[in-house]
Amino acid sequence: MTDKSNQEEGNNVPLVDNTLIVDISDALSEKDKVKFTVHTRTTMKNFQKSEFLVVRQHEEFIWLHDRYEEDPKYAGYIIPPPPPRPNFDASREKLQRLGEGEGTMTKEEFTKMKQELEAEYLATFKKTVAMHEVFLTRLASHSVFREDHHLHVFLEYDQDLCARPKGKLQQLGGIVKSIGNTTDQYYLNATVRDVNDFFEQQMNSLTEYHNQLKEATTRTDKMTEKHKELADSYIKISGGVLQLANNDPGPLDKFLAKVSDTFERARKVESRVASDQDLKLADTLRYYMRDSQAARALLVRRLKCLVTYENANRTLEKARHKNKDIHAAEAAQSQACEQFEAISAQAKEELLDFKTRRLHAFRKSLIELAELEIKHARTQQDLLKKSVQSLRELL
Repeated sequence: MTDKSNQEEGNNVPLVDNTLIVDISDALSEKDKVKFTVHTRTTMKNFQKSEFLVVRQHEEFIWLHDRYEEDPKYAGYIIPPPPPRPNFDASREKLQRLGEGEGTMTKEEFTKMKQELEAEYLATFKKTVAMHEVFLTRLASHSVFREDHHLHVFLEYDQDLCARPKGKLQQLGGIVKSIGNTTDQYYLNATVRDVNDFFEQQMNSLTEYHNQLKEATTRTDKMTEKHKELADSYIKISGGVLQLANNDPGPLDKFLAKVSDTFERARKVESRVASDQDLKLADTLRYYMRDSQAARALLVRRLKCLVTYENANRTLEKARHKNKDIHAAEAAQSQACEQFEAISAQAKEELLDFKTRRLHAFRKSLIELAELEIKHARTQQDLLKKSVQSLRELL
């Protein structure tokens, strides 16, 4: 399956210029992986060419994210969250269950259900492409991240980056790392008294914000699922009414066929409603759940830097008290102070930008969703009016 995805998730920081433009021009879905064709256009002099294509897999995107996260010079920045691993298992399982239950439904019902599930699979595929593309766009549009050597290698090097799919042991290591990061956050929050009220408020605010996003995402998923269930119900109703018309031809056969067609049209509208809610609302919520975690990771790195600074102060006090190794302790304290002040200044700027970016993203998504909901409601209203009029003419 190939697809060119123009979908965007979240809100990308707009490019100041066109010196580095990155998109995913194509993608190929195989049984156990997705191959993304990354297209780059640039006028930056440290690239060998002005335009090039490379093929990347998900693990190579994770490799790139980890290079930023592990580099101390980016400690004061909100590192764009990595795209989630492609997961088509749910869609494949639904298609398999549909095939197993083919004998329990009419041919028309089976065909329509299959079309619904194939459309759901395609939507998941497009979102997967979009999530990987937005990660690269965030990096390429950032004035600092775009200069990183690893990004240039990712975009330009036309061979594999030795990022093989993770085995079970490596995946377990990733889980342990995630748990460790969470433990660090709780430990630092409990043991370190932040010297700046702004950052303490930001940590509390981001924690609450993330929890609210998680709850909103769960509710949105339930709402979307109900619209999908309604669309599936319309398929069964439409198929049953049409079968009745075909099995018992008579004065009502045209009437029943029209009723069946009305439910089929209503099914398509409900499917579009569910798809738009998933795209415009649920995807935005999920993206900023991950982005808020990235912002909290920045605050944890700052707290670790604060711990280093406080330890350096205590070491200096001990050195002065013992009148030993004072010069080395002063140098270490001075360096720790500079690092802490630098990360604090950069973190404040990043957090303020994050607030502006997320407000713009939600405003844009909610406006677009509202416009689509109004459009679909008018379509449903028009469908019902015309259907009632047509049914009256048949009586």
